[in-house]
Amino acid sequence: MTTNDNKFQEIISHAKEYGFVFPSSEIYDGLSAVYDYGPYGSELKKNIRDYWWKSMTQLHENIVGIDAAIFMHPTTWKASGHVDNFSDPMIDNRDSNKRYRVDHLIEGLADKLKDEGKTQEADELIAEMDRLLAADDYAGLKDLIAKNNIVCAISGTGNWTDIRQFNLMFSTQLGSVTEEADTIYLRPETAQGIFVNFLNVQKTSRMRIPFGIAQTGKAFRNEIVARQFIFRMREFEQMEMQFFVRPGTEGEWYRYWKEARLQWHLSLGISPEKYRYHDHVKLAHYAKEACDIEFEFPIGFKEVEGIHSRSDFDLTQHQQYSKKKMQYFDNDVDPATGKPFGNYIPYVVETSIGLDRMFLLILSESYETETLTKEDGSTDSRVVMHIPAKIAPVKLAILPLVKKDGLPEIARELMNECKPHFRCFYEEKDAIGKRYRRQDAIGTPFCVTVDHQTKEDQTVTIRHRDSMQQERVSLSAVREIVSKNII
Repeated sequence: MTTNDNKFQEIISHAKEYGFVFPSSEIYDGLSAVYDYGPYGSELKKNIRDYWWKSMTQLHENIVGIDAAIFMHPTTWKASGHVDNFSDPMIDNRDSNKRYRVDHLIEGLADKLKDEGKTQEADELIAEMDRLLAADDYAGLKDLIAKNNIVCAISGTGNWTDIRQFNLMFSTQLGSVTEEADTIYLRPETAQGIFVNFLNVQKTSRMRIPFGIAQTGKAFRNEIVARQFIFRMREFEQMEMQFFVRPGTEGEWYRYWKEARLQWHLSLGISPEKYRYHDHVKLAHYAKEACDIEFEFPIGFKEVEGIHSRSDFDLTQHQQYSKKKMQYFDNDVDPATGKPFGNYIPYVVETSIGLDRMFLLILSESYETETLTKEDGSTDSRVVMHIPAKIAPVKLAILPLVKKDGLPEIARELMNECKPHFRCFYEEKDAIGKRYRRQDAIGTPFCVTVDHQTKEDQTVTIRHRDSMQQERVSLSAVREIVSKNII
């Protein structure tokens, strides 16, 4: 196991120990690839979602929000192409009866080659895989697996079946009697709820092209090979925005959102070196252009967000299947003809980010074990989460030095002053050093200690998480200091 693998396992353990993420139904031995978010995890997840939502809707006058239902008419998924096309190439090992996604098998070998320093071989392997996937050449993919002697991790054999497609949608019944129930699907993406409501939103919000519709919400995919903690789950949350544009301008807007979305990530203070673009070789059935924004996790560069130029595919398909017009009337004048653009079906540029993956990105980027040197030359260590202050689960910890002499009363007054404005935490138990360490471990950017000097001059000690620097400030200035640093 590599050092990075060790770090990833440390992050998973830390997430459970400090209330970020728990295995779902753990008392019943859990449920594969399903997780629950704990007290600090749910708060961090909400803060990431709110930060995205504000950046999309509040800071853009031409983007509005929607909250569409998870259940949709089943014809929606026929029109969108998910019934026929939403599948992954799978292969089974006959000896272990273990099923694998083909790309995961080959990527696993590529990762191993990189660990051995054979970067060029790994890159050539991935390039060949991408070429075969783009051509839907399943026989070629199986030959590639055999040629590279890729075996099952359980049986250790290469006794593989032929490669076939596996649909990823969950189906269920809508109705009280099974025999009379209609088969419907749990949505595999949130985008279709936006498309079917395109005209409803446009008319009620009085939007003009170009404009966007944003949504966050749960999606469900029957991943056969769900793995890598919360990176790939069967139940997950997306943050998507569909931007509707005039045909012919989609390339310009695709480039705009490609850059704008990367800048959003960098606004959290993360190094640009941790990100890269990955342009798609094989495009989805609806796409004209597509790329991923990838982040360097401890497990390597992985997709966090996708930007897709979806053409007019979705609205055209829904118009065809529903027999309802999905056209927009554009009375702006076309410079080429001197006449209004008139009726057309808009093109769409999509930004789609996985909230759970963004959550894991923040944990991965923030987690650090520091070695500290004391004044006597001895060493100590601390685990600290360098979570950006603006999205940290707790912004301020208020800690009276002792549980007597009126210090808790002063601390409680400060707590009551601050908690309407940002999330605070109050604690009296244990030595102050231990309390600092606990707050470091959950990523609290500021701790305030109320001590006996506070009673004399109305000052407190404020401690900065990242530098561990401490300074005396006025008790009345605490709220303003924290507020300025979490904007």
